Amino acid sequence: MLFTQPIFVAFFAVVFIACWSLRRNRQRKLLLLASSYVFYAAWDWRFLFLILASTLIDYGVGLALRGGGSPRRRRWWVLASLATNLGILGFFKYFNFFVSSGAGVLHAVGFSPPEMSLDIILPVGISFFTFQSVSYTIDVYRGDLEPTRNWVDFGLYVSFFPQLVAGPIVRARDFLPQLATRKRLADVPFRSSTALFLVGFLKKACIADNVAPLVDEVFASPESYTLGSIWIAVGFYAVQIYCDFSGYTDMAIAVARMLGYELCVNFNFPYFASSIQDFWRRWHMSLSTWLRDYLYISLGGSRGTQLFRFRNVLITMLLGGLWHGASWNFVVWGGLHGLALGAHSLYRSSRLSASPHLSRLRPLFVLLTFYWVCIAWVFFRATDFDAALTILRGIVGFQATGSLAIDPRLAYWFIPLVLAHWFSSRASVMDRVEPLPYWLCAMGFGVATAIMLLFTPVEYRPFVYFQF
Repeated sequence: MLFTQPIFVAFFAVVFIACWSLRRNRQRKLLLLASSYVFYAAWDWRFLFLILASTLIDYGVGLALRGGGSPRRRRWWVLASLATNLGILGFFKYFNFFVSSGAGVLHAVGFSPPEMSLDIILPVGISFFTFQSVSYTIDVYRGDLEPTRNWVDFGLYVSFFPQLVAGPIVRARDFLPQLATRKRLADVPFRSSTALFLVGFLKKACIADNVAPLVDEVFASPESYTLGSIWIAVGFYAVQIYCDFSGYTDMAIAVARMLGYELCVNFNFPYFASSIQDFWRRWHMSLSTWLRDYLYISLGGSRGTQLFRFRNVLITMLLGGLWHGASWNFVVWGGLHGLALGAHSLYRSSRLSASPHLSRLRPLFVLLTFYWVCIAWVFFRATDFDAALTILRGIVGFQATGSLAIDPRLAYWFIPLVLAHWFSSRASVMDRVEPLPYWLCAMGFGVATAIMLLFTPVEYRPFVYFQF
């Protein structure tokens, strides 16, 4: 059930009407909890037990930590939660990856282990709801959050359907307090929420889904294409993954707002970042803050020597890359970002960063940051190392061996896309929509929807981050 499909519109219309028809807060929460389970079951009902298991375990651990006890006992409860949640995640997502990697190492040293792999289906969104559940336990253990005794609230926190399968990764301390009070329909910003949903639809269905076939074609056999085609394909992939993922986030935030709840912002125009550090303050912000708060700080954070900090950053980003998928390509992607973050940290601690003239070079820094991000995107998207290296020879070494070429005029589409991105970063469009009359918004939304449907591909494509 995709946000861009008519079946979701029908599902949400039923949930919306039923939710606001109920007067009591607990009734609404029970309805939303049941609706969230129905939404997830639409993918594969068999995996509902994973969400239920994660919910029950961390709900119970939170109550156990509530009673205090010795530090040793509290650590054991947290370790039990981590072992269970990460064990489930590791089995479904990484079992075959680690088995095949281990077999490769044994083959390299002369052993011939028997082939062993399982036909495992990856549950959609498992990385997202696992991280949410784990963050709750850690926050309670650290004393940053009071555990909830309301099982409906906690179940809804873990499984709330707008952000269940692709984020943003919500923190319990931000979401649970919202469940304490009954929402009022009059407080819902319908006009700006609808506009935000349509913006997300535009990004996903009209932009990301239209450039995806071209990207797929070139990345499938990059050795067959010319240098210009490789450059265009890499640029379009940067467009595709941003519009796909941020489009999902826009729609998730909009749907949640229509039900009376606020989700955290996940993107802030990341391609205008002037450094890799700035990029990660703007891209998938809920994941970057999660990695910082629960992994980087646990490793020691910024304490210690420059080398120690660099190690912590690199380990964090390597694991962050592995979180995205069971492939060494994702590890390399995370490693490239970790190296760049470490280099930026060295630069920030040097005298060069204090130069007052550097502000004039911001446009150059933005271009260099985007170029490095695109280099890393190659490993994120490529199906194997050979394909990634072939593309890198094109965008780094300016070498290409193929003769096939895509229409070079497609590159002109980057101009309106960049201008639209820049305009959106400068104008608070959503804030200006809310005060408009309902009749004017209805007309505008209707015309916009009709136009967008003309550019929507017939074939529906799942969101890129559903695979994570």
